Amino acid sequence: MPSASVEYDGYFGMGYSYDSPYGALWLSSTILPNLQVTGRFVSISGIRGFTDVPGEFGSGYGRYKDKVFDVKAKLWGETALLPSVAIGATDVLGTQLFKGQYVVATKTFGAAKNVELSVGYGNKRPDGLFAGARWRPAGMPNWAVVAEYDGNDYTRDYRALATGAAERGKGGPAVGLEYRWGWLGAQVARHRDHFSANMYVSVPLGTRQFLPQLTEPPVFKRKDAAPRPTLAQWEASPAHGAALVQALAKQNYKNIRVALEGTTLNLTLNNSRISNLGRAVGRASGTALAFAPVGVQSMRITYTKLDQPIATYEIRDTGKLADYFNGIIGREAFLQTVVVRYARPDDRIADGEQGLLAGIKDDNGLGFHAGRDGNIVQLSSEDRESNRFKIVPKIGFLFNDPGGALRYEVAALGTYDRKLADGLFLSGAVKLNLIEDISDATQTSNSLLPHVRSDIAEYRRGNKFQLNRLMLNKYTQLSERVYTRVSAGLYEEMFRGAGGQIMYLPRDSRWVADLSVDALEQRGYKGWFDKRDYRTVTALGALHYRLPYDMTVTARAGQFLAKDRGVRLEFKRRFASGIELGAWYTKTNGNDITSPGSPSDPYNDKGIFMSIPLRAMLTADTQANAGFYLAPWTRDVGQMVASPGDLYDMIENPRRDMTSYDGLGNFAERADEQNLAAVNPPVRTFGNVWPRFNARIEQSAGASPGVPDWARGTGLAAGAILASALLDKPADRYLKPRQDDGAMRNLGKFGKNMPMVLAGAAGAALAFGDERAQNTGIIAMQSVAASVGLAYGGKYLVGRARPDEERGPWERVGDGRSRAHAAFPSGHSAVAFAAVTPFAMEYDAPWLYGVAALASVGRVADRQHWVSDVVAGGVIGYAVGGWLWNNQRKTPGSSLSIVPGLKSVSVAYQKTY
Repeated sequence: MPSASVEYDGYFGMGYSYDSPYGALWLSSTILPNLQVTGRFVSISGIRGFTDVPGEFGSGYGRYKDKVFDVKAKLWGETALLPSVAIGATDVLGTQLFKGQYVVATKTFGAAKNVELSVGYGNKRPDGLFAGARWRPAGMPNWAVVAEYDGNDYTRDYRALATGAAERGKGGPAVGLEYRWGWLGAQVARHRDHFSANMYVSVPLGTRQFLPQLTEPPVFKRKDAAPRPTLAQWEASPAHGAALVQALAKQNYKNIRVALEGTTLNLTLNNSRISNLGRAVGRASGTALAFAPVGVQSMRITYTKLDQPIATYEIRDTGKLADYFNGIIGREAFLQTVVVRYARPDDRIADGEQGLLAGIKDDNGLGFHAGRDGNIVQLSSEDRESNRFKIVPKIGFLFNDPGGALRYEVAALGTYDRKLADGLFLSGAVKLNLIEDISDATQTSNSLLPHVRSDIAEYRRGNKFQLNRLMLNKYTQLSERVYTRVSAGLYEEMFRGAGGQIMYLPRDSRWVADLSVDALEQRGYKGWFDKRDYRTVTALGALHYRLPYDMTVTARAGQFLAKDRGVRLEFKRRFASGIELGAWYTKTNGNDITSPGSPSDPYNDKGIFMSIPLRAMLTADTQANAGFYLAPWTRDVGQMVASPGDLYDMIENPRRDMTSYDGLGNFAERADEQNLAAVNPPVRTFGNVWPRFNARIEQSAGASPGVPDWARGTGLAAGAILASALLDKPADRYLKPRQDDGAMRNLGKFGKNMPMVLAGAAGAALAFGDERAQNTGIIAMQSVAASVGLAYGGKYLVGRARPDEERGPWERVGDGRSRAHAAFPSGHSAVAFAAVTPFAMEYDAPWLYGVAALASVGRVADRQHWVSDVVAGGVIGYAVGGWLWNNQRKTPGSSLSIVPGLKSVSVAYQKTY
């Protein structure tokens, strides 16, 4: 049974539990403070997934299996008098076999706070009252004894008679024993007639380093360099510059270029191993300081990726640089001599200017390496220009084919990357399948869309040795913060073609915009140069926006691989360890109606992913990552081609490092600076907004409108509703024969979803905005809550039938329909106007009312409401939002006004000093 406890921010756990007849492989993570999500892959004993007949197609799949997604949010924490309270929902997506909602309160007792009591109430699963108690003996903190009252009604479970779940009845008492040791944990419980068990491992994503970096190469020391030459000696002999390049190359720096301009030493380079930008530049500047000629007064170091300048560090006083490395001056004093900025095209030292480095020896022999970049073993070589060859083992797993729940492949992957000219790269990859059973999947795709992904088994049945990629990529920086890529060749195992990408980085480090266009042709199954008849053009514009807590939201819109058009939303959070956890959801017009979709509920592409930087788990720094994603692998809707070299991936991490705090990161690797925010950023936590809610409610209650205001407002509202009622019948007569039109269906979906989006945006302003936005978010959330209450009160009072019941405009709801489902007033309209009104008033943005109004029109177009229903709902939302804003707003120090016109948009900003 759930409690109100939520694991600490950054928690990630995985495990397996068995509670007859259910077995579950699960993953759980606290993706935001006080918000925990859990994904479960549940198997059900007693029923087959596809067929009960041995030997028939689908018999190898075994037990019935279902994917389940749960979420729990803590509303507020425990106080001296009050318990902590959380709400949760189980199985919120998909088949919803285990769907339920609950609210639970938890309080701890005892001097050691080692006794925990929980009481809650659930709907469906758990069903009704449930409770639990946990005792951790003070002398044995790793152990806990648990007693619970199980509130589940197992007789209602899916095919409960066949699975034996019905024999468990309506839950009842249970006792359990828990043990936790470090990252590992186990639980065993005794119910009335059976045992259950759970084992798990938990990984603290907030831990920055799981293993000590014992094998990290030391910082270059001045004593290891030859005596420094004079400026004249440096200019006269290229050997001095060559010595600096050699020293940098031994520290994994690549694409190194050095030039002396007067008394300024310029360097262009990147590092293939060090993960932090500031640390990479810091080590390079320390090495350059040891070799720089006497008389050099400043340095300019430009960090590049794929020959493109990303960030430039201007160090204006090399004496202060030396003092900082030696601990003579502190960070603040050193910062006065450093400028960290976006790189410009002319910052990079071109290849043609490298005469002084010609003929430098490059030791890049081919060899076996164990443990490098997280690979168990690899055969590889890499030279000073980032030309690299690598052969590594590759293991992959696929789930949920009717012929077997788990598919696998083991292969050898060979990659080759070579620089051909300035910004021009050749990239190739071949794969040799050693053993696999993906090709044994005999179920043919049931997709009605072009088979852009669902024929994966056919590609595995091709040659064991395949050419997966052969690309030419040309990268260019057009100007500061504008980058382009042009590509042609074999993109991936399924598609080839030509295309490009352009990316723009505003000075505001929160967002990035890019556009990718690719003309593609589907490759054949053999895996070489054969092809199929399918051709398409994909065009996707993307907006990447960084939120607090190191979260990034990405919206992609355009045409996808199956020629379906729509939007893909991605969310990810990066934790202190560098581990990224995220999810995506795609909504297109692909209309994927075959299973798991249906004509009434088409399938939309979705999934979760995790990216793991291996530096946290190795004894030396590395830029290598491992990762996985969970998503259906036999669907075609909302799919994208593998990018030949995504520009956003190229700049995301360096830009984050450059724009975080002072941009220096772990620059000098000094022990006395490891607690600086720029070196180890503090973990931000959500403040408790509940006291602010209470203060706002009391403030509003003390400033309620007087009788004249109530009378005037009620009269205006009644007049508007009565006038709109005249349109009820004419509007429905017009819409009834058009309810199946695509435009009307889309408008109906917009009306259904947009109010929830607007309420979510208000919540995001409360969680992530500045003080002004947070205050407005509080008002908006109060408005939404109050408006929902008033709207549902009106539904129960009036009980008006909806248009799709085919009854009269003011008849009561029919038999079998709840008054909560009544039409008057519209709850969606009330929520939409309640959410936008405080923001429209605070920021002088009347166009927000247009968004809410369009959502209301969508409810009428979908024949879920009469015109007067949405007018009444809008009046409620507007009145409540306006009243709360007028009584709770603060006098702003600035205002922003955005007013769109027919052919223009006016933007005005005013600041009060």
